[in-house]
Amino acid sequence: MGDRTIRKRADGLRNLLRTRLIALLALVALVVPAPLSAWGFYAHGITAEIALANIKPETRTKLDWLFAAERLIGTPDCALGNLVEAATWPDCIRREGWRWGYTSAWHYQTEPVTEEYDVRKNCSGGNCVSAQVTRNFRILADESLPDNVRLEALAFVVHFAGDIHMPLHSGDLDDRGGNDREAAYGIAPGLNLHWIWDGPLAERAITSARTSLVRRYSAAERAELAGGEPADWGRESWETARDFVYPNAFDRSPLDGPLPDKTALTQEDIEAAIPVSQRRVTQAGLRIADLLDRAMEPGPLPEPTRD
Repeated sequence: MGDRTIRKRADGLRNLLRTRLIALLALVALVVPAPLSAWGFYAHGITAEIALANIKPETRTKLDWLFAAERLIGTPDCALGNLVEAATWPDCIRREGWRWGYTSAWHYQTEPVTEEYDVRKNCSGGNCVSAQVTRNFRILADESLPDNVRLEALAFVVHFAGDIHMPLHSGDLDDRGGNDREAAYGIAPGLNLHWIWDGPLAERAITSARTSLVRRYSAAERAELAGGEPADWGRESWETARDFVYPNAFDRSPLDGPLPDKTALTQEDIEAAIPVSQRRVTQAGLRIADLLDRAMEPGPLPEPTRD
């Protein structure tokens, strides 16, 4: 058997394995209950690990003190004993709609990509993700409040700061952030565009990173990737949805007219989306670290206003 034939068969085997891995990830996404799938437990957990690798030692000490109040939260089926658990806790508690249903609108802020971005739009009474990052940051920073109140706020800060970085939690095309647009992911049919960016695409972006996303970042890297406030992060996601997510999925801009209700992401589409997703996950983790350091700093409390 010649070298050329061997290489051809090896390439075929690699492509087959890659296709099956994609199908497996999509199948996992299908069997996870919908309330748990907001940017996936995996992606939220990674943002928390990035934050842990980049917070100050004194911040970590103060967070550990807050986690000791976990039993006072009263959610035995939804753990809240460390930062990774905090990152996923707000999705877990949505199972108990009778108690936590009012938080559902806090995970997103649908901003039409065909209109100007307005951080106050679709946020009546502060019921949107950008407002809740700001509100819960203020609660977390207030050391006069009970530890369990601040711990709950901590979980919301970490989770919502992640949610706001997922492009389709901000950008919308009259489709509930892509939930109403059926999309195939490679050979896996029957998903939707939002679900793909929440789950299998984010997971592939994280696992395929050339170097681990969870590490200590340099000051120069943090200056380039972090910074800004929730309004800025929401605008970035809105722009990413408008300028990349929809054009990548449908091969044309949503500004050029209505898009189909169905699409299929090719391998080329997925490969192009990976660095975009990687960047958003990394930015979320570093910005969470900044929020936590700022909240734990002594000094005057932030003004109780929103963006």
